[in-house]
Amino acid sequence: MARILNGTIMLLMAVLCQQSIISAKPRHIVFIVADDLGWNDIGFHNPDIITPNIDKLANKGVILNSSYVQPLCTPSRNSWMSGVYPFKVGMQRGVIIPGTNECSPLSLEFFPQKLQKLGYSTHMVGKWHLGSCSWNCTPMYRGFDSFLGYYEGMENYYTKVIGLGIDFHENKKQINDTTYSAYLYADRAKKIINDHDKAKPLFLYLPFQSVHSPIQVPERFENMYPHIKTKQRRQYSGMVSALDEAIGNITDVLTENDMLEDTLIIFTADNGGLPLASGNNYPLRGAKTTIFEGGTRAVAFVVGSGLEKSGYTYNGLMHAVDWHPTIVAAAGGTDKKSETNDIDGLNQWEAISTGVDSKRKELVYNLDNSEQPDTQGHAAIRVGDFKYIQGYPGRYRDWYKPDQVYTETSDNLNWHGYHTEPVIEFEMEQSGGLGRNDVKNTRKWEGEGLYNIIDDPTEHNDLSELYPELVKEMEAKLDEYRKSYVEPKTYAYDPRSNPQNFGGFWTPGWC
Repeated sequence: MARILNGTIMLLMAVLCQQSIISAKPRHIVFIVADDLGWNDIGFHNPDIITPNIDKLANKGVILNSSYVQPLCTPSRNSWMSGVYPFKVGMQRGVIIPGTNECSPLSLEFFPQKLQKLGYSTHMVGKWHLGSCSWNCTPMYRGFDSFLGYYEGMENYYTKVIGLGIDFHENKKQINDTTYSAYLYADRAKKIINDHDKAKPLFLYLPFQSVHSPIQVPERFENMYPHIKTKQRRQYSGMVSALDEAIGNITDVLTENDMLEDTLIIFTADNGGLPLASGNNYPLRGAKTTIFEGGTRAVAFVVGSGLEKSGYTYNGLMHAVDWHPTIVAAAGGTDKKSETNDIDGLNQWEAISTGVDSKRKELVYNLDNSEQPDTQGHAAIRVGDFKYIQGYPGRYRDWYKPDQVYTETSDNLNWHGYHTEPVIEFEMEQSGGLGRNDVKNTRKWEGEGLYNIIDDPTEHNDLSELYPELVKEMEAKLDEYRKSYVEPKTYAYDPRSNPQNFGGFWTPGWC
């Protein structure tokens, strides 16, 4: 009798378990990227910025207070797609330029490809910027079932023109659409959600054009900021609010389709804001292109399905490379390459979903062996509470307040500032009056040094003279990372890419 009873109970448990599996809804994932969004350019950091939809999501979820990215667009995007630091594949210097045959290495498996293997429908809407000379470099060949957007780094928000041609495609089809991009991308996202088979998991990658230059926005958004005195800052702030409206429209459609509660939303900037375009990172130091906190500490949060703890700020370390294995884990998969250290990304799903300590104890901001001041900072590492900047930190070294006009000639931008200007003047005289880019630096760059980021997040106090042994330890760690260093290549414009060869459009297939 006992055996029969036990057998009946086990059979009932198996049936209930099977029913639970069948009835369980898939976890949808929406990954939103705000281009060039500054630390001080969001409502939950700065009440002067009007972003009610984003603020509601962030405050309901988990605000990631120590989530880091690269100083520029292409390196950040390559980081989260591949889970590999850019300096290991030669993509740490600058960005991919239109008309060049640079492409994120095809040997790298992007995480959307892994999501496809897990049964996800994968869609991309927005900016790619990971190479497009060959179709094999483009989204439809790197993990996405559909694509609407542009391949290069920037373009006109209305005409979609950059340089010599239009950069806008739906899948592989050239598209000429002059709708403001935030409207266009929101509408496309809404269509994808409305048309989606709800029994299948959805991954929607939304790297918006907003709020990268050029500064363009419908007037009604600019008019939301009458208290801001500078026109460009008013327009830029309006661009942020236009982005917020788009995100609100997308979450409304998720709600209408009974999908919001089953959706994990991830939001991140790709780098800091740029003062020349009115992006603002105050009170953090620096800006886009620099390895100061203002260039690399991203506005970021997660909200929705799978979070066991929410409504708080998480201070654990994360880096862009972590999104690759973390998203795969959130989708129910395992990333063997992460477990075997074949990629740099760490699976942080348990950390951000439950609030336990981060797996990450150190990160590399960038690693570039160039001796000349380039488009971004050269080398920096974070270990625990401390950050060490080695060499050129980037051209913007100040603390830029909002609602001010900055130009390339502003003293406080000081592209190539050293600690001791007279020394440089002497070196220039000795070198025959060569420009600063032609003079090898033998002095300490302004901002180079050691900082306690927990006690001094704004990087005011260089501690390198107080802790010389710690500096040596950090330098040794950077040298260890240099064993995996790949030197960036220089890519020249290739006339085969000329849009006039493709009906006026920047189009893949020429390399």
